[in-house]
Amino acid sequence: MRSPLVCSCVLMAAACFGQVGSAPANSPAVAEKPTPEKAWSILDAALKDKSADKRAKAVHALGLIAKDAKATRLAQAALSDPQPIVRTSAANALGKLHARAALPALRQALDDKDTDVVFAVADALTEMDDTTAYQLYYGVLTGQRKSGHGLLVDQAKVLKDRKHWAQMGFERGLGAVPFGGWGYTAFHALTQDDVSPVRAEAAEALASDPDPHTAEALVAAAHDKSWIVRASALTAIAKRADAKLLPRVADLLNDQKDAVQYAAAATVVRLSAVAGRRPAATSKGN
Repeated sequence: MRSPLVCSCVLMAAACFGQVGSAPANSPAVAEKPTPEKAWSILDAALKDKSADKRAKAVHALGLIAKDAKATRLAQAALSDPQPIVRTSAANALGKLHARAALPALRQALDDKDTDVVFAVADALTEMDDTTAYQLYYGVLTGQRKSGHGLLVDQAKVLKDRKHWAQMGFERGLGAVPFGGWGYTAFHALTQDDVSPVRAEAAEALASDPDPHTAEALVAAAHDKSWIVRASALTAIAKRADAKLLPRVADLLNDQKDAVQYAAAATVVRLSAVAGRRPAATSKGN
């Protein structure tokens, strides 16, 4: 028979164990082990939510799931969502995923009635080196149909839908938009001229378009009345590395706007190197 002292020790130990081992009634439950199934259940529910904002956020998150057939399929399906914010997120996600299987759907989405969606689609197509998007940028830059294509962009409508985006891009720190590299003076120009920054964006986006009509459009844009458009067109011409365009932009070395003059100088140097006409450096003694 156990002594009273032993029994007391056992009871005290049991009481102490109970205090340490059991969680208070109001303490949080132990987190369950995260699984892909649980994660997908969260995304699947959000994608079906009544809130367009939640659906857009969930679609945006799909862009993080690379090389996953389900993520691509769901993002592509979201291109048909009734709300533009969701369709925009879908295009962005597909671009991040480099979902080439979705190219036909993205090309079709260029006919979307919402301009923000159209530009997100164009960005996604450009991300995957699909030349279809160049039709859009050409229309924004020139306001004309590209030869052989029926697309005509309404610059006024583009401006109305894109001005706020561009403004936010500057507020986030100059560089969130392609022409942000021109610094504060570009921001000031945005407040004075609403159309030119959008056209400048389009000019830079056309840098890789091999169409000769685009080369002509960029040369014309390099002589535009807006300095932002001129500078951006020169940037695109430099990136094209087409030496045949060199004599057609050399006059811009005398541009009165320093940003354009500097862009022209860099363009001349680059195209001269491409053509093998870079002047050899000479010493003073020669």
